Amino acid sequence: MKFLLMLIVLACPFLATSCDDDKTEAAPKPTFVFVHGTFADESAWQLIKPKLEQAGYSVVAFNLPAHGTDQTPVSKANFELYVSTVVQKINAISGKVVLLGHSMGGMVVTQVAEQIPAKIEKLVYLCAFLPKNGQTLYELASSDTESLLGRSLHPEADGLTASLPPNVLVQVFAVDAPEAIQKEVAKTRPEPLAVFAAKASLTDANFGKIPKYYIKTLKDEGVTPTLQQRMIDGYPGKITKIYTMNTSHSPYWAKPDELVTILKEIN
Repeated sequence: MKFLLMLIVLACPFLATSCDDDKTEAAPKPTFVFVHGTFADESAWQLIKPKLEQAGYSVVAFNLPAHGTDQTPVSKANFELYVSTVVQKINAISGKVVLLGHSMGGMVVTQVAEQIPAKIEKLVYLCAFLPKNGQTLYELASSDTESLLGRSLHPEADGLTASLPPNVLVQVFAVDAPEAIQKEVAKTRPEPLAVFAAKASLTDANFGKIPKYYIKTLKDEGVTPTLQQRMIDGYPGKITKIYTMNTSHSPYWAKPDELVTILKEIN
């Protein structure tokens, strides 16, 4: 009996080592960084952010300059400032991130990826503008003749911003969203115009090497499915995977659970 106990004692360290060798720690889940689009702010992510956090993801969402509660003067709200704001947010995060842009935010995340490719694990375009080198937001948006946005945009007297009628804001951004959200969307701030003229400056060595995913919205009257497909076609073989959602321009409000499922699959 003593001999058997001795064998067990002697074997324990080896058994423990063997057991430890078999254990593999789960890889940490990536951090999502969300960049909102025009006529929007960080509240765009209010339904999906907690769902992702409950699933173990870290999520960083914020207002671009002169959006939401951000008090940056409209006169200073330009493309370069948008990009530098996002770069600063990402550089404050340890490790790589999954960077998602919605609508106009696609222009921003594209340029951010060009500047700091080593920090970007994946790019996700949520019914977002996906420019080629040298293209502007104005060029892409004005080619979208089916969109309600271009023909409804109203320049403000300051010459720096433009607004949309409340009914158009709801039709484009929240027609399939809950009524409470529709009421908030109808009160959205005017949109700074400086970003529309900025050209994307991209290289294959930086932006070109990052995996890209596109989520198309099939009932979109803001960035229409026609334009979305045309932008995707501009990167033949370069989009890792294309998803579709049967929503308007704000799938994060219309179908938050479905969008969360897609994002979890991407990661």
